[in-house]
Amino acid sequence: MPKLKTNRGARKRFRITGSGKIRRNHAGMNHILTKKTTKRKRNLRKAGPVESPDVRRVRRMITG
Repeated sequence: MPKLKTNRGARKRFRITGSGKIRRNHAGMNHILTKKTTKRKRNLRKAGPVESPDVRRVRRMITG
């Protein structure tokens, strides 16, 4: 069976922390920012964890 290829789109969007968790950036920070509050935009800047149901699928995409 051939090796699995890394999903290059997923590779650019997710990264693995030192402890093995997967980090992701929040959506909604590219446009239409004027109607969003400063607090909301500030919280969107911070990276968050991938939720547990998706971890297995994301890990498989990024490790290949």
